This record gives sequence, structure tokens and C-alpha cells, in this order.
Amino acid sequence: MFEKLNPFAGPSVQSEITDLRIYPIKSCRGISIKKSFVTKRGLDLDRRWMFVDAETLKFITIRDISKLTLIDTAFASNSDTAASGPSPNSPRGTDAEFLVISIRNTDKTVLVPARPTPSWLKQNTELIHVNIWDYDTDAYAYSPSINSVFTDFFKREVKLVYKGPTPRILRGNGAPDVLGREESTDFPDVMPLLIANEASLVELNSRLRGKGHEDITIERFRPNIIVRGYDSSSPEDKAPTAWSEDIWKTVRIINGVEKAGIMGFGGEKGLVIDVQARCARCQVPNVNPDTAEKDKNEPWDTLVSYRRVDKGIKWKPCFGMLSCPRNEGPIGIGMKFEVTQMITGEHLYIKGF
Repeated sequence: MFEKLNPFAGPSVQSEITDLRIYPIKSCRGISIKKSFVTKRGLDLDRRWMFVDAETLKFITIRDISKLTLIDTAFASNSDTAASGPSPNSPRGTDAEFLVISIRNTDKTVLVPARPTPSWLKQNTELIHVNIWDYDTDAYAYSPSINSVFTDFFKREVKLVYKGPTPRILRGNGAPDVLGREESTDFPDVMPLLIANEASLVELNSRLRGKGHEDITIERFRPNIIVRGYDSSSPEDKAPTAWSEDIWKTVRIINGVEKAGIMGFGGEKGLVIDVQARCARCQVPNVNPDTAEKDKNEPWDTLVSYRRVDKGIKWKPCFGMLSCPRNEGPIGIGMKFEVTQMITGEHLYIKGF
């Protein structure tokens, strides 16, 4: 049962956004950006692309090929490419004209339009159906001349695809009868957004250090929105502490844009996001994103020891919160992040994809 609060009246739990991350190609290296735009399907240009097996047309992730983390992604404009080649270290976010795909430690680089037009897609791709978590959806498959670069690298025939026009309707905790409305996403596993609390990573790293393991970075969990957290000794009574995200229900990001009449809350400013479920983790965080090497134990063993906290998926540990935006608008590092509604019971993971 949810606590009945007016999410825009009285005190709220406050923090701020410290990082934003997008992963243009599912499971490939992500990009830390200063600002972006939240769409109903997630952060702009996040997981619009994906690799699939050329024969089965099933999606491929780090679970299958850890070398995916050796594919760097970036965005560039015409001026970048005309002057001195693409600039992978200067992503342009919503101004992007090209997705730059680079295979680390090689001279292989591929450029495709960041926002391909229907005519470009018609001339350069083939509309096919692909499978992601037993969900068939449409996608534009790139030409053999592009895909051969990646097939050579993986030593396995693959296709790079771009999400097609048919909405991929959310299931599980995002299903219409659970969320209260119909929403869709591109190629994230489950939900359009993943929110992470820095304090939880700090707490996890303290446990890893106690076992003689080096700290890990938030990148291993592939979140989109990272908020500042505080440990339990914080003097700020209302500041988020480690794992406080377990009971978040609704959050708001203050971006200065006024929205009226969103789901019954009129006149508020900012982005309103429903926090629908904990993110149940596999062993992808065991893979070092810099080297593609997979640790046999950590952080999986440590997380399993104390973060199997969701009765809906008892055998997996949880880190981060799967979320769905109610409205669209700009977002940036430094913006205020408010937890405006909390649950009185517990989140319960519902298997969807």
C-alpha cells in the first residue's frame, strides 16, 4: 500500500543529480553527459541501438559477450567530422548528428546518423523483427558493410539494429494495469530509466574493501540518473542514505519548466518520475568496463550476501531503481532531485521482459 501524500506540498527528501549517463548501444560503453532531455521512452538517444545474433535475431548483451564493453560510443556533429574527425570525448547530447562507434585498441570506427530520417533508413537498412527478452519488436538492421566490422571483432556474425517505429510496450512493473497508463521504451531491459543512489555505491564499496577488493564505479550498474547520497552519519536529516531508494515511489526533478495537469498534479515545475521497482541484478557488474574482464566473484558475491531484498525475485540482489517518467523535459547535472512520495510497504518485482 502506498502512503497517501501530496507530493508537491510540505517537506520532501531532497538531493541533487551528480551524473547523467546514456548507453546509445545496449551493453556497449556509455557516455557521461552534463545535460539531456527526458522523453517518455527514457533519456534522449539512450539504448536506441542494439546488437543481435545474425541468425536468431536475439539480442546480445555483456552477459553473452563481455567484449561489448570495448566498443566506445560518442556523438559528433558535422563540424566535428569536417574539422578533425569525430570527437568521442565530446558528446553533444541532443545536438548530435552522428553516432560514432569505435572499437577500442583498433582503428575501426563507424559513423551512422544519430537521428536517421525515414528516407535514410529506407535506403540503408532493412526493417526486421528482433527478440529482446522474449519480446518481438521491429528494428532497422544496418547493411553488411557496417555489420562486417563488428562480426570480425566478435568472431561471430551479428547485426547492429536501430529501434523501429512500433512501440515496445512496458510489461511487468510497467504494464498498463500496474503503472496506470501505457508507456513504451526502446532497448533497455525493463524500464525507460534507471536511477542510482551514490550512497548505496559508497556502502557497497566499503564492504568490497573490507574483503580486499578494489572499489568499483557506478558505471558497472549502467544507471541513467545518479543522485548524490549521504552515509548514515549525514547531519542532513532529510538527505538520502544508502539504500533509502528501496522505498521511493515518486520523485521529481526541478528543471524550471512548469507543467500543468500531469496525472492530477497541476502547476508543478519539473519532471515527475514513477519509481516502479528495484533493479534485480545479474553478473554484468562483475565485468570491468575498461578491460572486459569478468571477476569470478565480485561484486556479485557481496551483493547476494545482503541485497536479496525483493520477494518478487528472491534469488537476485538489487541495486538501483527502475523508473518511468510521467512527462518530458530537460534534465541536467546539479538539478534538484526530490523524493516526493514513499511506499509504506515494499516494492515487489514483477517479471516482465
